[in-house]
Amino acid sequence: MKHVIDLNCDLGESFGHYKLGEDEQVLNDITSANIACGFHAGDYNVMHRTVKLALEKEVAIGAHPGLPDLAGFGRRYMEFSPQEVFNMVVYQMNALNGFTSLYGVPIHHIKPHGALYNIAASNYSIAEAVAKAVIKTDKQLILYGLANSELIKAGKEVGLKTAEEVFADRTYKEDGTLTPRTKENALIHDTDQAVAQVLQMVKQGTVTSTNGTEVAIQADTLCVHGDSPQALQFVKTIRELFKNEGIEAKAIGNY
Repeated sequence: MKHVIDLNCDLGESFGHYKLGEDEQVLNDITSANIACGFHAGDYNVMHRTVKLALEKEVAIGAHPGLPDLAGFGRRYMEFSPQEVFNMVVYQMNALNGFTSLYGVPIHHIKPHGALYNIAASNYSIAEAVAKAVIKTDKQLILYGLANSELIKAGKEVGLKTAEEVFADRTYKEDGTLTPRTKENALIHDTDQAVAQVLQMVKQGTVTSTNGTEVAIQADTLCVHGDSPQALQFVKTIRELFKNEGIEAKAIGNY
């Protein structure tokens, strides 16, 4: 059986004088880039530069909207109504679209960031607000969301194409959700452990939770976080793993 998967990374998260991540190098090995849209990270200069780099390297471009929380990198819980979430997602997607339109290309996908991603994974009202913002902006966009989540459910129900996302560098709870970053075991820092988890998710369709339970999971797209110190190493190791295991990396829609 041939296995094909998209490899995505959150990029464009520098802003002003602050540099975060190794975007140019990471873009050599991924197939989709989720570009920050200015709320949790990124700015107009970084967005334009990252769009240009992604196009040069033939990487699919996605919008990566987050909560308006630069100081907390969009990872702190903040309460917003579904209408506010709808508005902020529309605003950020169209900010990125302004730069992709300069080059005559559409945005390929949207993936919420951080706390917005996690809230939408479990709160259907927020998930539906995100999904409606996407389909009313561009019904051709692909909605990336946590595998088995409310966001995937909402996306399908409004008529969007969805991509179920798994993580190389995060641990999972027994219900299939990610271990909160407030927990010590939330992140996987060991490359061998990350590689083993990737293989299990892609080839077996399961992930082992922190309590040892095997959870069924669909892996359409695999994420590596661009702000992680191990990001570049993870991406290179995973691409080498794919090569050795006969797993093909392609952006969603190209297979």
